Amino acid sequence: MKTIILALFLIISGLQSSFAQNPGAKKHSAAEQEIIQLSKDKWQWMADKDVEKLAPLFHPKAKFVHMGGTWTTERELEIIKTGSIWYKKATVHDVAVEFIGKTAIVWNRITLEAIVRDNEAINEFTVTEVYQKEGKKWKMLVFTFSSVRDTHRIEH
Repeated sequence: MKTIILALFLIISGLQSSFAQNPGAKKHSAAEQEIIQLSKDKWQWMADKDVEKLAPLFHPKAKFVHMGGTWTTERELEIIKTGSIWYKKATVHDVAVEFIGKTAIVWNRITLEAIVRDNEAINEFTVTEVYQKEGKKWKMLVFTFSSVRDTHRIEH
């Protein structure tokens, strides 16, 4: 009887511990958390069409690569402000970050809900964001959308 009770206790303890842990989850460093939060904020500012917050983030010489073309910071801000593309909601499914010196590369696997020229669009993308640290501020240099299947995964 004691053996059965001990075995049940160990099984229940093991189950609780397995539910409490996510062995596949990567712990992010403080630097990674900072750039992930900045990327998350950027998605919200885009949804809010808040070009006042986006303008200082985007480097003046940044390039924005979309399904319909590649353009400059000035054009991207105009597109957001006028709503010709309204990034309504970006649901981030996965994120990876790498640092090379003062450069941070962020990959987000997202589902993007947008209005593009008055048409609703929902697409799966991996978005590559390249940031460079200038003083204490990050500046976005590259913002590229790559169309992917919903089964696509970012290799960490």
